Amino acid sequence: MSGKHPHGSTLSEMDVRVRALETLLIDKGYVDPAALDALIETYETRIGPHNGARVVARAWVDADYRARLKTDATAAIAEFGYSGRQGEHMVALFNEPGIHHMVVCTLCSCYPWPVLGLPPTWYKSAPYRSRAVIDPRGVLQDFGLQLPAQTELRVFDSTAELRYLVVPMRPAGTDGWDEAQLAALVTRDAMIGTGVALTPEAVNGKVTP
Repeated sequence: MSGKHPHGSTLSEMDVRVRALETLLIDKGYVDPAALDALIETYETRIGPHNGARVVARAWVDADYRARLKTDATAAIAEFGYSGRQGEHMVALFNEPGIHHMVVCTLCSCYPWPVLGLPPTWYKSAPYRSRAVIDPRGVLQDFGLQLPAQTELRVFDSTAELRYLVVPMRPAGTDGWDEAQLAALVTRDAMIGTGVALTPEAVNGKVTP
């Protein structure tokens, strides 16, 4: 089967297989095309790390919301409308000076889809799942994150019954920024704990107060 799209673009072998399977399922009546399109649109636009970034930004600017997020993360996150499958029993882990949190799922790839979208490939990989527990500082170094020696690193194991969202520390130099500007500094990796929030300088002037 050719990987050429009718308009001349080239599809990967995996894309070709996925489209062939999709066509087969639709032709046999197993899948409703409208439902499939709605599912794809949901994960492309409505569900993803930008949701979690909004939660973090609100926690940075609103002390009352931050307290609710600490007390009942599931309910606090649901205030944004982010809830449902893979978003139950949420716990927010707050980084602070001297303490850094990192999340792993050693058994499979349990992940808070409503706030982070689909898990990245590396999160599901056996090397990450094992090394994050055995050598977490080494894993962070692989991600380019060198923590001070005195920083306590806490690793949390996600399960089907309990999922975590890391709330990174707010970068310096962001006083007066609104939530949208702050959310642009919050990365997926920062909310897993394999990174930190971007600094204003790191975004090359794309985010300004």
